[in-house]
Amino acid sequence: MEQDAYNFFNSFVNISEPSFKKLVGISTYMKLEGYTEITQVGVIPQHLYLLTSGIMRAYLSAEDGKQYNKKIFSSFACVGALTGLIRETPSQLTYETLTECKVNRVKFSDFKQLCREDFEIGRLYVKILEYVFMDYESRNLDLMSLDATQRYLKLRKQIDNIDSLIPQFQIASYLGITSVQLSRIRKSLKEKEVC
Repeated sequence: MEQDAYNFFNSFVNISEPSFKKLVGISTYMKLEGYTEITQVGVIPQHLYLLTSGIMRAYLSAEDGKQYNKKIFSSFACVGALTGLIRETPSQLTYETLTECKVNRVKFSDFKQLCREDFEIGRLYVKILEYVFMDYESRNLDLMSLDATQRYLKLRKQIDNIDSLIPQFQIASYLGITSVQLSRIRKSLKEKEVC
């Protein structure tokens, strides 16, 4: 893990260098190619990932083969099938890279043991869980209260250059619309920029 990761963790809670070094000690740095699955539906997950660069997604596949993006992650983010990790049950979602990604992988059982041994890391875990819950609640509110254009603009604000990083159909799936609808939204926004 690098200085950026240290700063990321400190955005949740102050963490000392010795505690951070313990996290580094149980992590493995990995470079993953695009479209690499890190967690599969029906498999009990074992790892939590700190995404330091690239784009990942969590998605659900319907019986007809259609995929629905539940979440898009960009750096810096903690990525993993948390329900499956916490309950030690099979994941209900597939987690996959959409671009080349750099991650630090931590075995969740090692992380939980470290939480029991180090108060700072235990507090970090609580703060990350709080953030995940608030992010989940915000996403649900967005789906209920914002129209597709507003959701798209919010996503563009959250992830710079998202349109050039991942395919349009992935963005549309996350927004809960079709690729055709997204094309119309993008065209309308370009027309407004020209005026």
